[in-house]
Amino acid sequence: MSLTQPRRAEHTDAAELVAALRRAVDGEVSDDARRRGEYSTDASNYRVVPDVVVVPRDVDDARAALDVARSLGAPVTSRGGGTSVAGNSIGPGVVLDFSRHVNRILELDPESATARVEPGVIMSDLQRAAAPHGLRFGPDPSTQNRATFGGMIGNNACGPHAVAYGRTADNVLALDVVDGRGRSFTARAGEGALDVVPGLGDLVRSNLALIRTELGRFGRQVSGYSLEHLLPEHGADLAKALVGTEGTLTTTLGATVRLVPVPSAPVLVALGYPDMASAADAVPALLAHEPLAIEGIDARLVDVVRRHHGPASVPELPPGAGWLLVEVGGLDADDALARARALARDAGTDAARVVPAGAQASALWRIRADGAGLGGRTPSGAQAWPGWEDAAVPPERLGAYLRDFEALMASFGVDGLLYGHFGDGCIHVRLDLPLETPAGIGPSRQFLTESARLVASYGGSLSGEHGDGRARSELLGEMYPPQVLDLFGQVKALFDPDDLLNPGVLVRPRPLDADLRRPAARPLLAISSGFSFAEDGGDLTRAVHRCVGVGKCRADTSSSGGFMCPSYRATADEKDVTRGRARVLQELANGSLVHDFRSPEVHASLDLCLACKACSSDCPAGVDMARYKSEVLHRAYRHRVRPVTHYVLGWLPRWSGLVTSVPALARLVNAVLRVRPVAGVVLRAGGMDPRRQMVRFAEQRFSAWARTRPDDVVRSVPTAPASPPSSGDHAETPGTCACAPDTSTPSPSGHTEAPEGENPPRPAPLLEHRGDEQRDGAEGDGPRYVVLWADSFSETLDGDGARAMVGVLNEAGYTVVVPDEQACCGLTWITTGQLDGARRRLEKTMSVLAPYAANGIPVVGVEPSCTAVLRSDLPDLFPDDPRAAMLAAGTYTLAELLTAPEPVGPGERWQPPSLEGVEVVAQPHCHHRSVMGWEADAAILATAGARVRQLSDCCGLAGNFGMEKGHYDVSVQVAEQSLLPALREADPDTVYLADGFSCRTQAEQLAGRHGVHLAQLLAGDR
Repeated sequence: MSLTQPRRAEHTDAAELVAALRRAVDGEVSDDARRRGEYSTDASNYRVVPDVVVVPRDVDDARAALDVARSLGAPVTSRGGGTSVAGNSIGPGVVLDFSRHVNRILELDPESATARVEPGVIMSDLQRAAAPHGLRFGPDPSTQNRATFGGMIGNNACGPHAVAYGRTADNVLALDVVDGRGRSFTARAGEGALDVVPGLGDLVRSNLALIRTELGRFGRQVSGYSLEHLLPEHGADLAKALVGTEGTLTTTLGATVRLVPVPSAPVLVALGYPDMASAADAVPALLAHEPLAIEGIDARLVDVVRRHHGPASVPELPPGAGWLLVEVGGLDADDALARARALARDAGTDAARVVPAGAQASALWRIRADGAGLGGRTPSGAQAWPGWEDAAVPPERLGAYLRDFEALMASFGVDGLLYGHFGDGCIHVRLDLPLETPAGIGPSRQFLTESARLVASYGGSLSGEHGDGRARSELLGEMYPPQVLDLFGQVKALFDPDDLLNPGVLVRPRPLDADLRRPAARPLLAISSGFSFAEDGGDLTRAVHRCVGVGKCRADTSSSGGFMCPSYRATADEKDVTRGRARVLQELANGSLVHDFRSPEVHASLDLCLACKACSSDCPAGVDMARYKSEVLHRAYRHRVRPVTHYVLGWLPRWSGLVTSVPALARLVNAVLRVRPVAGVVLRAGGMDPRRQMVRFAEQRFSAWARTRPDDVVRSVPTAPASPPSSGDHAETPGTCACAPDTSTPSPSGHTEAPEGENPPRPAPLLEHRGDEQRDGAEGDGPRYVVLWADSFSETLDGDGARAMVGVLNEAGYTVVVPDEQACCGLTWITTGQLDGARRRLEKTMSVLAPYAANGIPVVGVEPSCTAVLRSDLPDLFPDDPRAAMLAAGTYTLAELLTAPEPVGPGERWQPPSLEGVEVVAQPHCHHRSVMGWEADAAILATAGARVRQLSDCCGLAGNFGMEKGHYDVSVQVAEQSLLPALREADPDTVYLADGFSCRTQAEQLAGRHGVHLAQLLAGDR
């Protein structure tokens, strides 16, 4: 090793470092355990806990932090979106987060087609700013809606359109940087460009042959330092050479980048092949047509997308098991179409589909874009890890490399979903390496070493766009000779002689199996009173490690229908995003920073989680933070005194049941609580924000109303004698229904809390056959029964939707059954982590409703959040109870029932009333959208002719969240994301459609707008 290698400085005392930073920096300087845990990992396998996190207010703040760190010998790691998959954006000492404040677009010049940006600018923000000028930044990684320019520059990000526009390095004109010596300069190209770093020009001139033969051999050779840009024939371009150095030489404080014209009317060509390797073989011929992008996907990835997003999410693909998605541009739409057809003729396959720009093309591209997250699990559901994330080979060798790599995977028994930028020879894959226990570290190291040797044998690069980081830096010796590694060390010594900038990466690398996060996590096994986490092997640790850090929760995806993560969009704080919360829970599993379920770090992290369940559907890794929050609260407070809101709001169905049991009492309570000073006292005493209003209790319960409607509602399902039930079933008697609950067995009262840990009696077993009457009714010969389940909100707080639903269901040809017994889903107990109480209520609910589902009678819910409990939470709380799965499968929203195929749905018997000319602002409840989906509702409204503005954000109340003290301001901020602006812009006669009680309450309290349930809209009650 050369004597000019950088030396490792001694790290100063952490307390002294923090104190000095607080004196010098105006922005946040945090050394608490929670914040350090949030920044201890990125989207990689690694965990390195920093001493302190600094969130600078501006560039001057960042300079001050760098000066302090350098003077005290503290390492510094720069961070943007934190989506680095190789451990490039974590480190000891100081982590600088540029994403929150240092994120301005300083200049956009359409004439020169350039832009100046700060390092925290999100790439898609620049795209939006440039689009009106017909311009864009060329490279577009899949994380572009949360990736920052600082990170893209650090890793030399590429994306699918690098085929046409090159890597980030090819689009950077100048960089404003500070190096490890504290020198500030602007890196550029041209004569004298290397003089800003004394000795750099001489070093290049003395190594011309080595640089020319070993570096820059093909487009995606990203591993190591790209010193080929410093060659005289390449313009001595220091700016481009610093791109991809992963923050080890300089800290980027600004960049001037090149913009390119937006292609007009690009056309997508989908090409099918027998397998991925065959698809790769076709790439060289396609490159001759100068496409904009060539992406490869395989059948298993497509199947995963279908399972995750539904069959409708995948448009028709040509026959095959491996596909190329090729985008072709042109002078105009006709020229692009002609070029696409010419390319298809040279594709070596008859399985081709040409798709013009539009919804179908966008849906096909989304399959590829979702791969970054969905690839985090194998098709069998096993956790898959980065580590060999983005290797690349020359495109003409890609097919042969893929065959050998798949054989290597098979020899080690590892699996993963392959996809990638085939036009550039770059392959993405996450692998089910055995990283959950220390025993798997050795085999994982061996596989990664063999993979490095394989890619090097094909003249390839360990990294094709994500950098080497902690995952691959140690393996650079498999790709480069010692002379190149020594040259990298000499370059590092010129810029950062004390090895303070991102130490452990590229030069003097940490071992690839050091600092691994997952093997250090202890199991947190499911307990009998909580969620089972069945899909995660009964282990909360596995569940929270679903979060692999891709950071989609940091992106604003509302324009494409996403609504994760509302609290982060309100605060822009890593604490309040799904990923940050998952990191703190992973630290809980680790046990060194965060010690137990009652740790203040855990509760601070979860405090602003709205439990909206957006992540359960929007997160490609399947994180369900609402469920994790409920479990954590359950374990933290079980057998302990809880916050007062858990008793007030968590037991709301109990209190509303008591108040409405006597109509006169409900009228009295409503009158008293309308007196504002009285309401304020009650709100404060109950742990709620006094700016809120108290709920209004129903002065006639829905069930009482239903009893006055014998022509519209029945209380049970009469049947003729049926064939004898199978062994263990209830016997039917004439005039009764086997789907009525067994009243001879006592069930827990809705108003009496059973002692902790005591299980209620099991209800009698269910019938396993379908009732004759419902079977006949499905064929049109008799009544078609449906159970209208009025949850606690619809029963005791707002029954208008349930009452309207009776009429709609009657109109659709159903005989509506309203069970005599009230069934509560326990939602408020779930959201406050009182899972014992929730389980008791769900036991009773199953005894009331599951017999109907067992007999093929659909159960339709009124309140979407309660319906979602039966569809999602119930099966995980009762994984071994067949009634849970049966009831989940047999429960519908109103729209799902009305649009379901016969015999469940009404078919042609019912059509929605005309809503022509009706303007609707629709607020889908978050649980509705995340668990059931809102497609059926949208279809009904479209068929009816309504003009609908569908909101794509949370309303902000989110059940108990927005009522609680300390949450009001964030609740309003979330409402301002979509709901309140939409209501302000709407005409007075515009219908506000919201099935969710909390969504109606939020609009009523913050905007004075009355909301209606879908049933009310269909019944003409607007």
